[in-house]
Amino acid sequence: MSSILLFFVQNIKQVNLIIEQGNSSAKVAIFANGQLKSSFVFKHFDVSVVRSLFEEFDLDQGIYSTVVDVDPEIASFLKGKLRFFLLLDENVKLPVKVSYKTPQTLGKDRLAAVVGANYLQPGMDLLVIDAGTAITYEVIEASGTFVGGNISPGMSTRFKALHAFTKKLPLLNEPEDVLFIGNDTESAIQSGVVNGIIFEMDGYIDSLRIKYPSLLVFLTGGHSFYFARKLKNANFADINLVFTGLNRILEYNVEN
Repeated sequence: MSSILLFFVQNIKQVNLIIEQGNSSAKVAIFANGQLKSSFVFKHFDVSVVRSLFEEFDLDQGIYSTVVDVDPEIASFLKGKLRFFLLLDENVKLPVKVSYKTPQTLGKDRLAAVVGANYLQPGMDLLVIDAGTAITYEVIEASGTFVGGNISPGMSTRFKALHAFTKKLPLLNEPEDVLFIGNDTESAIQSGVVNGIIFEMDGYIDSLRIKYPSLLVFLTGGHSFYFARKLKNANFADINLVFTGLNRILEYNVEN
């Protein structure tokens, strides 16, 4: 497994295999008894990598979620090896009601984050903010209904856009500490991007709490902890929320 960035591994028996395949890498999680036990990131992901996971773990059930085309070799291998295999698409049974008008275009990571939040805080009105390449805002009502959400450019996307679509603005990254008002061009860009996102997030939260006074807010995604330290209104920061949701979808389909 030399291509793996291994976060942690524990010696476990029967487990659930969770695969979230993205455009440039694949994330894999191992769950046992509803708990995340191991997680990996693969820059190169094919059936040989999947086969190596079966050499490490006694895998029993699995879910395969991908934003790119399904790899038929991987899908066929998983079907043959697992007692229960689920390929996530718009026809899969879900533990939440989806009111989204175009479920076939709904990002699987968005859907999984919604399910994960609802599983962790059932019976509550929820807002899930996923701060990655894009920033997504998802609303789940206490009834377990996903009513929809919004999509906005993420922090890195905003920095890149300012550089790409202007002639003189430099390409920058987020600062650890940001000024409220920039005092030079670099700090003006950083303050504008970071504070703009903070105001955007807090604005959504404040507006939604008019309708949902007991709203709980989840932050997830690559920049979740960065903004969790800066927002006034976030309740939870959970980098593994999508994994939790995918595992819940798998378990729900096993049960039903």
